Amino acid sequence: MSDPILVVGGNSGMGLETVRRLKAAEVPMMAAARTPGPLEELGIPTQAFDAGQGVNLDLPERLSGCVYFPGSINLKPFHRFEPADFLSEIQTNLIGAVSVLQAAMPSLKASESASVVLFSTVAVAQGMPFHTSVAAAKGAVEGFARALAAEWAPKVRVNVIAPSLTDTPLAGSLLSSDAKREASAKRHPSQSIGSPTDVAALVEFLLSDASKFITGQVIRPDGGLSSLRTF
Repeated sequence: MSDPILVVGGNSGMGLETVRRLKAAEVPMMAAARTPGPLEELGIPTQAFDAGQGVNLDLPERLSGCVYFPGSINLKPFHRFEPADFLSEIQTNLIGAVSVLQAAMPSLKASESASVVLFSTVAVAQGMPFHTSVAAAKGAVEGFARALAAEWAPKVRVNVIAPSLTDTPLAGSLLSSDAKREASAKRHPSQSIGSPTDVAALVEFLLSDASKFITGQVIRPDGGLSSLRTF
């Protein structure tokens, strides 16, 4: 893999763990994020990017991949949501990714083989209360990714990772006590909570040629929550 990977986001949680893993494997990278933060400290060239704003990135002639990390967890009863809340989540999760990929398309298609990784959530496959907004946005991401994978085949692969609750700063309020962590773990057939390292390993795999026969898929590191029942 000689052409760089474009990492969008990546200053915390799953994104930061992925960047550290790719750096350890000496994978060339460039990043786009709201602030340079830890990415700059790791020596990753970082451009300014905000999912709510337009995209103005200086990209190389070729990219071997792109992974889009910006996301949200906005949980509350449906009657408390405003239409603007749905629009905000769609902007962050879908439109931001669309804008980045439109900008990166020439560079991705110029590479011999490229891979795109997007993110969804277990709440698309498994209906959960209070998740209407994020499930709607991430459901749109899954549909978009499948269509784009078909359109960009065979040159560029597009896949989605749909994790369950993962121990990241974004999920901090849901895991803020031992009782919450225990209850969250028990909801999963695996009796555990996801780790950023689990997801980072999967991202690395999907960006690499080791996954060259995988495209248009939604991969679910969710402790079995979306497909298993143990009672």
